[in-house]
Amino acid sequence: MFCKCKNLDTEYTDIHRDLIELCRDGDRSAQLKIYRLYYKAMYNTSLRILNNVAEAEDVMQEAFLDAFRNLGSFRAEVTFGAWLKKIVIHKSISAVRKRKIFEPLEEAKGLIAEEETEVFSESRYCRIEQIREAFIHLDEPSRIILSLHLLEGYNHKEIAEILGVTHNAIRTRYVRAKQRLLEIINNSQVNLLKN
Repeated sequence: MFCKCKNLDTEYTDIHRDLIELCRDGDRSAQLKIYRLYYKAMYNTSLRILNNVAEAEDVMQEAFLDAFRNLGSFRAEVTFGAWLKKIVIHKSISAVRKRKIFEPLEEAKGLIAEEETEVFSESRYCRIEQIREAFIHLDEPSRIILSLHLLEGYNHKEIAEILGVTHNAIRTRYVRAKQRLLEIINNSQVNLLKN
């Protein structure tokens, strides 16, 4: 989504500001237009975290409903899309937690996370399908952390805040998740060569 910034220290001017104002007034037509502008990106964000089509659709729908109900709290400090994405991410993580599959991320005692290296340099030429398939085989916490960092652009500190764990725990889990993803990709390439 394109947004203009008057200067780096002021609020964003959202290109859909007029539609958002109509939504605040309860205009159903404007809400439908906003939904059509953002639903696919929000669905994809949720799907990457949940890895479940039906659940991602439900979370996306709930996020839009919450956003429309709470437009009064939207202060245009960021774009509407960024605000909505934050709602989708929080709802997606809550859905994972409700499944009780999410293992608490624990502080790795005595372990210092490796410096980030170019773990993916060997797999630079992998096909997108292999990476998508590999993502499916990651455990929930790894998939969530990689999705938030690599695909959504959150830094480790922000991810730690979202998940309610320490920065070091996220950093350690992130390095391990990248390594595991590379292992899955490399194994799938070996299996393709055998067939």
